[in-house]
Amino acid sequence: MLRPLLLSAALLGAGLAGAQITLGRLNLAGASVQSITLYGADYASAEVLGGVVRVTRDLPEVPVTLEGTEPTATEPAGPGVARVEAFGHTLLLPIDEDQQRATTDFNTVQLDAVRVRARTATLVNGTLYLPLDTLARGLGATYEAGVFKVRPALLYGVSSRAGADSDRLVLDLSRDATVTDELRGTTVTVTLRGVRGQARRYTTRGAFVPRAEVARRGDDLTLSFTLPQGSGYRVYRVVRTGGARLVVDAGPGVPRTVPALVDRITRPLIVLDPARVTGLGRDVTLDVARRAAELLSQAGWQVKVTRDTGTALGINQKLALARRSDVYLALDLGRFPGAKRGGVTVYEPTGRATNQYVNAVRGGAQPPYANLAVAGAGGTRRLSELLRGELRGGGLGTAQQQNVTRVLTLGEAPQAALLLEMGWAGNAEDRAKLEVDARLQAMSVAVARSVATYLTARASNAGQAPTSQAGARP
Repeated sequence: MLRPLLLSAALLGAGLAGAQITLGRLNLAGASVQSITLYGADYASAEVLGGVVRVTRDLPEVPVTLEGTEPTATEPAGPGVARVEAFGHTLLLPIDEDQQRATTDFNTVQLDAVRVRARTATLVNGTLYLPLDTLARGLGATYEAGVFKVRPALLYGVSSRAGADSDRLVLDLSRDATVTDELRGTTVTVTLRGVRGQARRYTTRGAFVPRAEVARRGDDLTLSFTLPQGSGYRVYRVVRTGGARLVVDAGPGVPRTVPALVDRITRPLIVLDPARVTGLGRDVTLDVARRAAELLSQAGWQVKVTRDTGTALGINQKLALARRSDVYLALDLGRFPGAKRGGVTVYEPTGRATNQYVNAVRGGAQPPYANLAVAGAGGTRRLSELLRGELRGGGLGTAQQQNVTRVLTLGEAPQAALLLEMGWAGNAEDRAKLEVDARLQAMSVAVARSVATYLTARASNAGQAPTSQAGARP
């Protein structure tokens, strides 16, 4: 009771109490708030209405000048205009300091793009007040007998249209609502806040969005569909008299606008770098790299091999690929003169990276999106464990695990990077094994499966889904 008494005292102090202004209660979208009756018209303050609509006050300004000088400041030219925004509508109500004149319907207000005659805004003891009947008219709400009702947000239905380079989904709504959209991997989810409607699956005639699903998530509705690889999407609203439409376009004809660092999670780059080893009967490192690349490519992954039989990338080109890579895997044979060693070894790079940005992030610096740009040592260790597990599971025995430093390409890779030593060139037993086609095939499968498993898990942990069509097992 304290606040109404204080307001009443303020009105009496201003000489405005009596027949001109009376206090009242308003049911505003289910909540009981204070209102006033001003010269027979019902008003509510901008503060009270702020729970349902957004109210701002635009104050036009004029320059302040001293005689013989240039303008040096500005000051308000008048009470300005009240801007009311809600449910996709924008209302512009001039603020008339003459309260009695403001309550007549001789004023011109703008409801969206239409100018009409209606009551307008005014000031009471410096507080902005808005006419409830004008607000209801402009926002598609209803007002009568102290009750301001907002039309519930309902989804009436979903229709579709197929196009040459994009498909369209159209959602018909009873009124505009807050909408958010998100791309996770290949799934687009559009969330309609506070909208009620029927959950169901839709089949379209479109080539790019053949299916869509409307589901309930708490108090909200979601629309989800699969975005084809290389396609973009856009979401926009069309507010109409008596309702609204939400339009979703998707397909290769719509520009893809995903930020590059986020897109990188869903379209990772795998670089296979087979060293050239002479003196053997076949080019075993290239053979394994090619087979693994083919398996990964067939499963939908993006793979680059740094050389073929006759040509190879230069060191600067390989370093550029390493810096862009999500997995960098070098393949080589041990070739230390006089060494009596053999077997398969997986090397993990240790020590400081050659790239200073990578060092800074791994040292604790956290610039924006750093976790997407640079991975810690845990990623390399996880890939190493997966690769050694796949080698063992493929019948290739237990691979050794060792650390390596000062390998330039590995030091430039910001994500997971390994060196797979497939055997030793000076070891007769290793050379004989590398001549067996089945062993090279098993090694290729181990490489492909470990890389795909690692990237699939990384994308899931980041809240994304990779664009691989076959998942983690090529």
